[in-house]
Amino acid sequence: MIISYCVNPDCSEPKNHPKLKKCNSCGSNLILNKRYRAIKMLGKGGFGATFVGVDLTVVGDPLCVIKQLRPMADDAQGLNTAISLFEREAKTLGKIDHPQIPKLLDYFADNDRFYLIQELVNGQNLQREVKTQGVYGELAVRRFLEDITPILKYLHSERVIHRDIKPANILRRKKDEKLVLIDFGAVKDQVNTQLAKTMGQTALTKFSVGTMGYAPPEQLAMRPIYSSDIFALGGTCVYLITGKSPKNFNIDPDTGKLLWHENVNISGALTKVIDKMLAQDTKERFKTVDELMEALKVPSFAQSLSQNVSKKPSPQPQVKHSHDSEDITATATNSQLSNTLSATERLEKAIQKRRTSKENKATAIKWTQDTFLTAVNNGKKDFSDQNLQGLNLEEGKLNKCIFRYCQLQGVIFSEANLSQANFYGADLSNANLSNANLSQAYFSKTNLENADFKGANLGNADFTNANVTNTNFCGANLKNAKINQQQLKTAKINWNTVFPDGSRHWWKFF
Repeated sequence: MIISYCVNPDCSEPKNHPKLKKCNSCGSNLILNKRYRAIKMLGKGGFGATFVGVDLTVVGDPLCVIKQLRPMADDAQGLNTAISLFEREAKTLGKIDHPQIPKLLDYFADNDRFYLIQELVNGQNLQREVKTQGVYGELAVRRFLEDITPILKYLHSERVIHRDIKPANILRRKKDEKLVLIDFGAVKDQVNTQLAKTMGQTALTKFSVGTMGYAPPEQLAMRPIYSSDIFALGGTCVYLITGKSPKNFNIDPDTGKLLWHENVNISGALTKVIDKMLAQDTKERFKTVDELMEALKVPSFAQSLSQNVSKKPSPQPQVKHSHDSEDITATATNSQLSNTLSATERLEKAIQKRRTSKENKATAIKWTQDTFLTAVNNGKKDFSDQNLQGLNLEEGKLNKCIFRYCQLQGVIFSEANLSQANFYGADLSNANLSNANLSQAYFSKTNLENADFKGANLGNADFTNANVTNTNFCGANLKNAKINQQQLKTAKINWNTVFPDGSRHWWKFF
């Protein structure tokens, strides 16, 4: 049942009837700024709270995110300063226009509290993703950096420092698998930094300065710079690889370096890049996102990516987003382009050498049925980018496994439990998934040509932009699945196929 949630942090019983305008318990207004009603709390901390809300002035009462911020000011002068700073910073955020950053829809002050209204993004944050699906491998971390750095570059071009980059503040949007950067510390930290200077408070006793473990020394001292976000991004990589917050690792007393390398299986090149992101001294750290993006194109990265493509290309090859290409092209000089062309020949020779190197063996795993099932039994869930062609995984217990961009041609998944499995961008052509449990499975942009889903449970599965040419859905349950009529016309169906609306009206397609 939808409720009306009181946003007063001191309210003892915040849940109210959805039609009320005043809280039954404390008497606070339930309608914020004459248009927004909170309906569920998402989380809270020392500086405020976050709610799911509805906009009552728009037809259909669309959902939104309500962020409540409470300035750390005790007197009228401090509060007035905070309000002025809040409005200035909120206006800055309001100018941000990027498809992977939630839009700021509104902002206002009410009862000595500040509110930001943002669009709601449906997705899971990376902290939760790692906890439920396991840590990232090297290719997954590289793809993460390829996806997130252009967002950060845009943000810095708008003269905005995020100030709170961490796994919990990066969502993987459900509809398209793209990363979305949320929950800016820019407003709350900028307001509190200025208040600290104005009111004489010490940085570490009263004011929010980001998240421990991800915030670099200069940010803890309330002097954040653009590379502070790069440090936090490096800490995020450490979490994705190890499943542990950077604050839980020891520090080398002589160098100040984070000792996170033990028991991780990634190349020396990627380790070197992350270490430079995490440099305590700003002079040793990447100063700009451009520098970081350039480092991510060093030969060992390019070789690994070229090897993946040179085997047998999947239907969704690894490419940069269009705005990434424009950014790189716009900053490339003629000499850089010349160096890139001359490096191509060297790259081809290096690829041949690397194929027999120890580092290559660590990143390119030769999977067999036994090694795959052993990995699953040991808790591994993420098999992104792997070559699993032709494996017999019949009756496997593989629910929630991740097969993003996998080569799965001809694999046998018959009668397997693959509920909530993620096949985004994978190649499942000619695969056997008959009688498998694939409820809530994700097949967006997946190649399913000639795949066999006979008798499979595909309830609530997502086939957005999937290729289902000649796919066998005879006897399959597609109830509530996201698949359109045009797609179904290219697939095989029969009188026993259950369609998304729950019917068996197969003759409509002839």
